[in-house]
Amino acid sequence: MRIGVPSEIKKQESRVGLTPESVGELVRAGHEVAVQTGAGIGSGFSDDDYIAVGASILADADAVFETAELIVKVKEPQPEETARLKPHHTLFTYLHLAPDPVQAKGLLASGCLAIAYETVTDNEGRLPLLSPMSQVAGRMSMQVAAWALMKTKRGRGVLLGGVPGVAPAKVVIIGGGVSGTNAAEIAVGMRADVTVFDRNNARLAELDAQFNGALKTMYSTRAALDAAVSEADLVIGAVLIPGASAPKLVSRAQLKQMRPGAVLVDIAIDQGGCFETSKATTHEDPIYEVDGILHYCVANMPGAVPRTSTYALNNATLPYVLEIARKGGREAVKSNPHLAHGLTVADGHIAHEQVASDLGMEYVRPDWL
Repeated sequence: MRIGVPSEIKKQESRVGLTPESVGELVRAGHEVAVQTGAGIGSGFSDDDYIAVGASILADADAVFETAELIVKVKEPQPEETARLKPHHTLFTYLHLAPDPVQAKGLLASGCLAIAYETVTDNEGRLPLLSPMSQVAGRMSMQVAAWALMKTKRGRGVLLGGVPGVAPAKVVIIGGGVSGTNAAEIAVGMRADVTVFDRNNARLAELDAQFNGALKTMYSTRAALDAAVSEADLVIGAVLIPGASAPKLVSRAQLKQMRPGAVLVDIAIDQGGCFETSKATTHEDPIYEVDGILHYCVANMPGAVPRTSTYALNNATLPYVLEIARKGGREAVKSNPHLAHGLTVADGHIAHEQVASDLGMEYVRPDWL
């Protein structure tokens, strides 16, 4: 199969769809890989690194899309990219389509087959292609929060871990999944006062055992969450409903009950965000203030550490890329129920029921599936 890797064009996105090592595996399996010149530079990979493993280097995105049957990316396609997609293309990338009707319309018009990383499953029902970036975002959330809490950034002037004789920051993490757990690991390591909220009692028990009592766990009722948020120095939004828009768990009215200079970090912003006042920001201008509360809502947090993120993502995506390349997009989806869960757009229709519901569009299951 002919595989194309275009440069990412979302603002301040430096990751790349395939590492040179992944390209080498594909070439050894008999496939052709075309990489846009400079696509890997942000992650530390030169054109020569790709040439050395058998890739061809093309001058621009138009050439990559024209040559390829399978397009492997990181972030959702921007309008100029959806305009390049054709019915013969299979697109394999993060889509986060539920809160993005503009992208949805572009993909439908293209006629392509689009498989979303974030809803591909494994044998345990987990989300193996979302997990690596959730790990990165969860760990990063504490780095950026510690920075935002400094008075020089308009925060409360609170040190996450405190010092002897001075209490540490109160950290509330909403969601005990992959990103929430990774956020908790770093927060506990920094000696913060950490409480994790979730509605899965079994998961709360696992967290209690995993951290050996170093954090508190709470069942997420409205009253309990409201009380904790009002006392928090930092709130991390880490709730995920696969394929769906994130639920709004902190309202604007609640901001007035919070401590001035407190920080909200919305890891779920790619899916619309956990907070009513969330809006996507960039690494260039990551923070804004509403009612005295700082919001960090960067929509591609792992893009700030592209080398780590690209390798972590490729470790997870490569087996699926190899399968799609070997079988073709439709046959891979037909034969692998985990890829079928990732199928989002097919034959000009939304092919994922939850995504269609959130977009208010018709769900159409492909007749070939």
